[in-house]
Amino acid sequence: MKILSLFFLILLSVSCKNEPSKQIVDNITGENLELKYAKGFSSKDYGSHLVITIKNPWPESEKEYKYVIIKDSEAKDWHLEKSRYDGIITDEITKLVVTSTTHIPALELLGVEQTLVGFPGADYISSEKTRKRIDDGLVRELGKNEGINTEVLLELNPDVVIGFGVDGVNKTFETIKKAGIPVIYNGDWVESSALAKAEWIKFFGVLFNKEKEADSIFNNIESDYLEAKKIAANAKEQPTVLSGAMHKEVWYLPNGSSPEAQFLKDANVNFLWSDTSGNGSLALSFEVVLEKAEHADIWLSPSYYSSYEQLEKASELYTNFDAFKNKSIYTFSNTTGATGGVIYYELGIARPDLVLKDLIKICHPNLLKQYTPHFFKPLN
Repeated sequence: MKILSLFFLILLSVSCKNEPSKQIVDNITGENLELKYAKGFSSKDYGSHLVITIKNPWPESEKEYKYVIIKDSEAKDWHLEKSRYDGIITDEITKLVVTSTTHIPALELLGVEQTLVGFPGADYISSEKTRKRIDDGLVRELGKNEGINTEVLLELNPDVVIGFGVDGVNKTFETIKKAGIPVIYNGDWVESSALAKAEWIKFFGVLFNKEKEADSIFNNIESDYLEAKKIAANAKEQPTVLSGAMHKEVWYLPNGSSPEAQFLKDANVNFLWSDTSGNGSLALSFEVVLEKAEHADIWLSPSYYSSYEQLEKASELYTNFDAFKNKSIYTFSNTTGATGGVIYYELGIARPDLVLKDLIKICHPNLLKQYTPHFFKPLN
């Protein structure tokens, strides 16, 4: 009897070892996540799992990144073909690290900010809700984005790290991945329009199994943006607009096909370089800018300068513009959080409707009479 029992135990052990592990299969028909504007990522739902693809994590990226998102209870039963995928993630994320302030609003809008356990450069975070968690010691400081403190991060052992890259070379992220923690590149900043950038809230919706909530939030933002655009179209005049400032004798300002220029177009103003196009900012001499914009009605975003005194001290050449003389310069640099973080750099991507309303209020004072600008304020 003992020999017979031993035989069955051996047979059971062999059959278990020979049982193939579950394979991730994505050649079956799946349901695509609906995206109206964003081009940099996609997601397909196969029922038991999702595959999220990051198509353009940085400008001129030549590689796509694919990640599998599965149910936490089934994670141990899945086999990942590492040659085909860049990470495996459960849909029950309890600990998260993000690396850009632009990621914070999406977490808060979806009500999952409590999962954030670490951030590089926490002083840049302005949100009162997340700042309280930082002050309470619930979010650890991870150093600088260029050199994240991997010792602290590995101690936190997050379920996933949301990173961003400019060229695909990041030794810190490679170290994190080798430790078994997946790193997903977020490419919202590469998108070519404001609404496309804002739609990346759906990326976080996929990660947290909150696709419906993310879709509803984005639809409201889109609706508010398009409604503001319609209101701006009723303006009877188009003020002329100058933007940017000099850095080492070169004046940098948005090209006419940039998201920043699209804001100005939707605000129904005459951006003096709206007929230009290309990648990145325009780099012009002072003489070229002065010739075209000396009599511009409004000057927006004069780099990091916070006052007329700072502008004049940096270069007396700035005083040649009518916008300087008439005190018609507006900036978002002075609107900061408790620790000095510029709120526009955190919330601006997530809420393009507020950015557009700010510009409309500044450029068409008779419109949106009850609205108070959120980011842009007159230069001190």
